[in-house]
Amino acid sequence: MKLPLDHPRPDAREFVDILQGRRATGRVPLVEYLVDPTVMKPVVTGLLGRAWIEPGPDRRTQAAHLDNFIAFWRGLGYDVVRFESGLDFGENKLTAADATAAQGERAWADEHRGRIRNREDFERYPWPSLDDYDFFPFEYLDRNLPEGMGLVACHAGGIFEHLSWIMSYEGLCLALMEDPALVADVAARIGVLLEGFTRNLLGLENLVAVFPGDDMGFRTGPLVSPSDLKRIVLPWHAKLAALAHGRGLPYWLHSCGNLATIMDSLIDDVGIDGKHSFEDAIVPAEEFQVRTGGRIAVLGGLDLNILSAGSEDDVRRRTRRLVEMCGPRGRYAVGSGNSVPSYVPVGNYLAMVGQALDMMR
Repeated sequence: MKLPLDHPRPDAREFVDILQGRRATGRVPLVEYLVDPTVMKPVVTGLLGRAWIEPGPDRRTQAAHLDNFIAFWRGLGYDVVRFESGLDFGENKLTAADATAAQGERAWADEHRGRIRNREDFERYPWPSLDDYDFFPFEYLDRNLPEGMGLVACHAGGIFEHLSWIMSYEGLCLALMEDPALVADVAARIGVLLEGFTRNLLGLENLVAVFPGDDMGFRTGPLVSPSDLKRIVLPWHAKLAALAHGRGLPYWLHSCGNLATIMDSLIDDVGIDGKHSFEDAIVPAEEFQVRTGGRIAVLGGLDLNILSAGSEDDVRRRTRRLVEMCGPRGRYAVGSGNSVPSYVPVGNYLAMVGQALDMMR
């Protein structure tokens, strides 16, 4: 393996200007939502020649880990470091062994058994406190970015995600029929906490964008009715977007699934400046770009099936097509259609990055 870029020259200001439509250049920048540590580690140790440091409880170990984190994003040719972490809502999780995962297991939300099932559960639920949260990782990254780089940050997990995790997806669907006021109250408690969290992030000097994730859909539509999302969830995203815009920063949204029935609301009412997470079986990124007509930025788009199961040549071909089709229209950055999980071969990930950077030169 070799580094796809020998002498990185990050330019976060230009990166944002391209995605906001303020600058038309021949450059199609890289963007990514998440890169799993199992993919990041061999790049850091094999290509960057750095010792891998697991994050630990003490400041020194955390700082060493974050130094590697910064080196990874810069060394791979990104203009920004994207980082997320969040409050502990104490949601019910299920786990199973997974040899590809960094910790040897994979966790996911319990879709049937939530922590809040009724008003009594809501009243005694142990809500996290912003006063107890340690913002050190965000602050360290903000203070130690290399010249030209910016920070893209958010709370880990969005309004709808935490709502469906705290109540469980099954419990949420039942409550929307039986006790919609309870659902609204749970969403409001989450929303207030995420609003406070975002206000803290907006105090970071080198923050250049707010880029949250909130998966609201599946293959054929949203996970709950569009009317429920518009009534309960999207107003909170609108508040977060307004906070970002008040600081002069874009609000880009990662959300999986088919969101066609709420896309106009996301653009016109919430005010998102860009959309991430694309699956070719739903709508390819280049088609979405045509449909939205340049109203928002298009981020990523390389389908995860190709990135994880295709050959390196398949990955290069699809990356090349995305850059050639979407780049000239503007407001586009290339990257994965979802994220870079543990089961993506490192070679495939580097093929995507390398092809994109080759086309920038």
